Amino acid sequence: EVQLVESGGGLVQAGGSLRLSCAASGFRFDDYSIAWFRQAPGKEREGISCIDNSDNTTDYRDSVKGRFTISSDNDKNTVHLQMRSLKFEDTAVYYCAALLFCDYVPFSWGQGTQVTVFS
Repeated sequence: EVQLVESGGGLVQAGGSLRLSCAASGFRFDDYSIAWFRQAPGKEREGISCIDNSDNTTDYRDSVKGRFTISSDNDKNTVHLQMRSLKFEDTAVYYCAALLFCDYVPFSWGQGTQVTVFS
């Protein structure tokens, strides 16, 4: 059974940092990609970053490029999202997802973790 468990969300002041983690199990971690999505209140869920665990190539959407860093610990089947210079508009529920490729079309989702940025 595929399982994805996010952790690390919380409350942070604008300009601050948080690190999210996604622990994966139930599939061959090295053969797949992991992406982070987020959904703000009243908005659609959007993919913001992805890492291909087979070769560690990464992708970022413009809204987070230069502020967020995605990384993978293949020994621990865990992907991290380091978020810096957080803005109020980064407030959302953050989800990790498993994908065949970094095309932002998941086959499995985590349960989500709330990130709230206050000014």
